[in-house]
Amino acid sequence: MERIAWHQYFMAQSHLLALRSTCTRLAVGATIVRDKRIIAGGYNGSIAGGDHCIDEGCYVIDNHCVRTIHAEMNALLQCAKFGVGSGQSDIYVTHFPCLQCCKAIIQAGITTVYYAKDYKNHPYAIQLFEQAGVKVEKVQFDENSIDVHHREKADMITGMIADLRACGADEEKVSHYEQEYMKLFNE
Repeated sequence: MERIAWHQYFMAQSHLLALRSTCTRLAVGATIVRDKRIIAGGYNGSIAGGDHCIDEGCYVIDNHCVRTIHAEMNALLQCAKFGVGSGQSDIYVTHFPCLQCCKAIIQAGITTVYYAKDYKNHPYAIQLFEQAGVKVEKVQFDENSIDVHHREKADMITGMIADLRACGADEEKVSHYEQEYMKLFNE
């Protein structure tokens, strides 16, 4: 069995976190890692208990939604809230960090930023990362490799197999489909 590579594993976690985003403009996830262990995670969304963009719409000022807290900031704040130091750690982000998150990442002592997609990469953010000695690396990641609809697909196939049986389809063919289903979904 081939195991998932570390970069892919942590980037997958960030993409899963992004699925919790309440921002309608861009879903972002961030995972902070130290010594190959996840210490915090965040996604972009409103303050706890606040109105969400998905419910109330974005609150845009100067082309920025001020309702949301960025994923990187939420991950860093999670560290602060639970008393977990972020120094000498890495951060995996679905998108290149904005300028404000760049500064927070540097101040938090994070040593490496891994990101999956370019997104308005600010030249000053790049310069600040270089000045601070923070390594920045783009990680190739195929978000389609995460199947968030695994259970729905499995349910649909079992329903189709049941329908084939109910319609009197050739049992040998139906059994073949059922065996293939079991291989695909490890059931």
